[in-house]
Amino acid sequence: MKVLVYGAGGSQQFPVIKALIKKGASVITTTNQHEKISLLRNAGAEPVIANMADKSRLIEITNQVDAVSFLVPFFLPNPLVGLEYAKNAIDAAVVNGVKLLVWNSSGFILPIKIGNPALDVRIDIADYLKQSGLPHIIIQPSVYAENLLGPWTAPFVKNENVVTYPTPEEMPVGWIATQDVAALVAEAIYKPELAGQSFQVSGLENLTGSQLANKFSICLDKEKTYRQMPPKEFGKILDGLYGEGAGQGAVAMYQEITNSKNYPVMFAHNMPDVLKKLPVKMTSIEDWVAQNIKSFT
Repeated sequence: MKVLVYGAGGSQQFPVIKALIKKGASVITTTNQHEKISLLRNAGAEPVIANMADKSRLIEITNQVDAVSFLVPFFLPNPLVGLEYAKNAIDAAVVNGVKLLVWNSSGFILPIKIGNPALDVRIDIADYLKQSGLPHIIIQPSVYAENLLGPWTAPFVKNENVVTYPTPEEMPVGWIATQDVAALVAEAIYKPELAGQSFQVSGLENLTGSQLANKFSICLDKEKTYRQMPPKEFGKILDGLYGEGAGQGAVAMYQEITNSKNYPVMFAHNMPDVLKKLPVKMTSIEDWVAQNIKSFT
C-alpha cells in the first residue's frame, strides 16, 4: 500500500512513518522545508517538497496514492489557513480517487463552536470532509504527553522539581504518547471497513496535576509538585517558538477553562472499545517519562 503522510517533518506526523513501514506500507511524505529531506529519507520515506496552500501540487503528489495520513498544524497564526490546507488536501484526494484518508485532528472536536478559531476550525474541517464523500476515519487525540517536553514544562521539572502546564491542578487529563497516536493512525489506514467513524483517543489514565507530578516523582526518584502555568505566560512561549499570535488560541482556551472552572473532558472513556477496533499497545505515563528521562534530568 502506498500512503501519503502530510507534514511528516513535524513531531506529530513523523512517528507515523515508522508505524506505517512496520505494517508494510510504502510511505511518501510532504515537507516544505528542504532541510528535512534527509531526515525523512533516513526514516525510510520518499520525501517530496510541497506547500499545502498549493492545491495543484497536492493533486500532483496524491496521484496513485492508496491512502492519506493528514494533519493540520494546531499552532497557526491564522487557524483559517488550516481550513484552506485541509480543503486542498481533501480535494486532491477526491480528484485522485484515494481509498481512505485518516485525519489526526490534533485534539477533541467540540460538539459546537465556542468562538475560539483554533478549536472551531476542526468542526469546519470535519464537515468539509464528510461532505466531500471521501472515505475517511478521524482520530481525535486528547493531549499529547510530548507537550510536557516543551519549554513550558521540561526545564521546570529539571531545575525546580515542578511539573508545569497551563491546565488547573484539579483538571484531569488523559495524556497520550505521540507514538501511540501514530500507531492508531497506522492501524486505521489498514482498516477501510471503519470508514465514516471518528474515535476519541487518550491515555488509559485520567490524571490531575498532582497525580501527574506523582508519576514524575516515582520515575525520577525525586519529589515533584504541580503548578499551573498562567495561560498568558504559556502564550508568550508559543509566540516565541512559532511566531507572533501563534499562542493566541491556546491562551484564550486555557484562560476560559481557568476562569469558568468548566473543565473540558480530556479523556476517552471508551478506549477499551477503541482498542478492540484499533489494537495498539498503549504507553503508560511512567513508561513515557522513562523513555524521555534525559529531558527531565
